[in-house]
Amino acid sequence: MIALIDYGAGNLASVRKALAAVGAEVRVPRTPGDVGGAAGVIVPGVGHFHATAVLDDGWREAVRASVAGGRPLLGICLGLQWLFDESDEAPGLAGLGLLAGRCARLSGDVKVPHVGWNAIEPVGGSWLLDGVAPGEQAYFTHTYAAPVTGETVATTLHGVTFASAVEKGPVAGVQFHPEKSGDVGLRILRNFVARCSSEPENP
Repeated sequence: MIALIDYGAGNLASVRKALAAVGAEVRVPRTPGDVGGAAGVIVPGVGHFHATAVLDDGWREAVRASVAGGRPLLGICLGLQWLFDESDEAPGLAGLGLLAGRCARLSGDVKVPHVGWNAIEPVGGSWLLDGVAPGEQAYFTHTYAAPVTGETVATTLHGVTFASAVEKGPVAGVQFHPEKSGDVGLRILRNFVARCSSEPENP
């Protein structure tokens, strides 16, 4: 079972539908205590970084405990940005801090928000992106993005090159929306579910 965190930052219906398509059992935990029995956790979301303020200390501790137990964590779009220390979009509001760095507004002579299909370019090996070829297209909608760091496993160019996928042990994130990215997105979700299936659930 995968815990899909609902903090009011977007409609979860499309994520649930995509996960069902790859054979995943999903539930939306009502309290942080409900996270403990999950084989993995997904934090989706769209919109302003300030929306993550709803994820208070109780939720943060539950997610960190899940990761500490070796269970995979996937952040989608705003969920990826929350994995980092902070974002310029909401100064003073801390992210989860599992990945070091600050998310910043996209720059350059390009239109923002960045909305639509764009290429993702894998960097090195990645369990999350297994089977994803260089240049495959994914669907984006965002104005802020994560920096390219040692945890970056894919980049995308839109004015600047930013991290479109990150990975550190069982922690992973994608700036695009796999639930809206056709076969490529389903492959990524399938890889995540497979990783969850290989990790023992709490008794």
